[in-house]
Amino acid sequence: MSTDETPRHILIVEDDPNTAEMLSAYFSSVGYQVSHAAWGQDALKIASEKLPDLVVLDIHLPDIDGYEVCMNLRSQRRTEHTPIIFLTERRERMDRLTGLQLGAVDYITKPFDVQELRFRVRNVLRRSNLDTLLHPVTGLPTSMLIEEQVERVIENANLAIIGLALHGMKAFSDAYGFVTHDDVLRAVALILRNTSTEIMANDPFVGQLDTYQFLVVTPTGQEGYIVLGRLNQRLNEAISFFYPHLDWESGKRGDGSPLPKISFDIKLLSSEQTPREGGLPQLRRALFGKKKSA
Repeated sequence: MSTDETPRHILIVEDDPNTAEMLSAYFSSVGYQVSHAAWGQDALKIASEKLPDLVVLDIHLPDIDGYEVCMNLRSQRRTEHTPIIFLTERRERMDRLTGLQLGAVDYITKPFDVQELRFRVRNVLRRSNLDTLLHPVTGLPTSMLIEEQVERVIENANLAIIGLALHGMKAFSDAYGFVTHDDVLRAVALILRNTSTEIMANDPFVGQLDTYQFLVVTPTGQEGYIVLGRLNQRLNEAISFFYPHLDWESGKRGDGSPLPKISFDIKLLSSEQTPREGGLPQLRRALFGKKKSA
């Protein structure tokens, strides 16, 4: 795995502590970001908070079984395309068929060879990567498509990058739910697209670095600063419309709890300021520093 790439996130759902510890340690050691849940409901909560790139899922769990976890993930828009590998002691043909029928991409029985599992995980993620050039919620270009545009900016002194980072989205999602959360992401993407198109003569590139970080490739100089100022204005105007009217007017939710405020950072990076090395992680640091978006 290239050190220039953001580590892929694997969620391991396994109630046996020895197996879970072994898998977590192994996949962490080969460069993946690993989360672990021993209970099905905990797995669903983790997946809702930080979208995994792949789920390794046991069927036998203490609360709900792996089949129900799989069905729940497939029923949610955010996780409906997340690859799932069943890793289980169940060897019966009907168990395997049930897992595959529910949309699992692979079904591996215990005991298993951890290196074989690693290669299966790698192959699934490679296939998945080809299918995820666009963000599943906003439809904006991601990863490889962004890297191509960054190379354009580096090679052309007349181009610049505007970066936008949203903050407070996790608390907003906890308060108002994932449907509203995704509506905000789509609205932000639409503002970026429409504002850029209004000002730029050529078709602008708008991409999504991760769930809460966006970028626009813009001409440098006055035109770029006009785009920056117009985006700043429209996003500030739009924030109030993301909330129920009474909540926004009162400054608190209906139950009296504080209003989870969404904020954003926006910055223009010239061609000369765009990092030549370090890939997208270094670009994030140049645009947003160490401040995490959530």
